[in-house]
Amino acid sequence: MPRIHCPTPLTEGAVLALSASAARHVQVLRAQPGDALTLFDGRGGQWAACIERMGRSEVTVRVGAHEAVEREAPRAVHLACGMPANERMDWLVEKATELGMASLQPLHTAHSVLRVSGERAEKKQAHWQQVAVAACEQCGRNRVPAVAPVRAMADWLAGLGPAQGLRCVLSLAASARPLAAVLRDAEPACALWLLSGPEGGLSREEEAAACTAGFTPVSLGPRVLRAETAPLAALVLANGG
Repeated sequence: MPRIHCPTPLTEGAVLALSASAARHVQVLRAQPGDALTLFDGRGGQWAACIERMGRSEVTVRVGAHEAVEREAPRAVHLACGMPANERMDWLVEKATELGMASLQPLHTAHSVLRVSGERAEKKQAHWQQVAVAACEQCGRNRVPAVAPVRAMADWLAGLGPAQGLRCVLSLAASARPLAAVLRDAEPACALWLLSGPEGGLSREEEAAACTAGFTPVSLGPRVLRAETAPLAALVLANGG
């Protein structure tokens, strides 16, 4: 059954027109009036729905009963990532959403290849947010992780408040503790803020600044993973993989 995200709050009995992108999705599936859909608005749970009318560019649906279905990971993992270049960032957002990330902070770092600002940065943020929405529609999540505006890493660190939960930075330093060991010492539901670098990793100065902000250097093992792979491996570890 097709799953559609609706950005407006849903209520039982409401009749509403789907967004343009959602309507195109339904039309591509060759759905017809009377066909069933599942809707979710990101506030929790999902809603049964039925197509009322199919127009040339508009699809109208009637919202049915709410279903208290949640598929969130036991541990909230908030990623802060030096942005990998090209389509790798899209891939990271998609797969991290499927694996249960709670939020994503894209960062400019010293070794970042991808650098965006102004209107281009806003368009990238909106695009990545839509990638997360599409991933939720596909994987069954009913809560969409927020993708924050792009920030410089130094500004982001300066704006962090007191630590709540775990703060870890992926590191290649010999002294870095295994992430699995750090997680074993924490409560199972303790939230994790995970910082990772782009291609080339974080600079020594950036890693030192992260440590000053309360981040513990952690390792994923003896192999060097790609910038878009490492956060995903950490997500799996964080939730019992």
